[in-house]
Amino acid sequence: MAGTGGGRPSIYPTLLYADAKAAVRQLTEALGFTELALYEDEDGAVTHAELVQGNGAVMIGSKGRGGVFGAAMKEAGTVGVYVVVDDVDAHHQWAVDHGVEILMPPTDQDYGSRDYLARDVEGNLWSFGSYAPAISG
Repeated sequence: MAGTGGGRPSIYPTLLYADAKAAVRQLTEALGFTELALYEDEDGAVTHAELVQGNGAVMIGSKGRGGVFGAAMKEAGTVGVYVVVDDVDAHHQWAVDHGVEILMPPTDQDYGSRDYLARDVEGNLWSFGSYAPAISG
C-alpha cells in the first residue's frame, strides 16, 4: 500500500505513544505505512521509529523516556496528520478491514479532495486523502 517515494521531506510529524510498538503495528499493517527504521532500548521500548508513506514520513517514539522532547510532549494532546494516498477508497477499505476506528468515511470536499478520517490506537487523528497542494520554493 505504501512506498518510500524519493528525496527527503522537510517536515516530519513526530508522535509519542504509551505503546509505540502497537502504534507502529497499526500504522504499517492497517494504514499502509512502511517501516524505514526502528530502534529499541534494552527493555524493548521504541526509542525511535521512522515510517514512510509516499514521499512523506513520521517519526514515532515511546512516551516516558525522559529528555527535553519527552518532557515537553508529556502533557501534549492528540495530533492530526494528513497523508496523501493514490486511492482513497481502497485505502479506507484496507483500514476498515483491519479494524481501524473510522470517524468519517471517504467524502468529497469542496476544495477538490476526497478524504477520510481515522483515529489510531492512542487517539491521534489521521486524514488520508487525494489533495496534494503544490509547494513552490
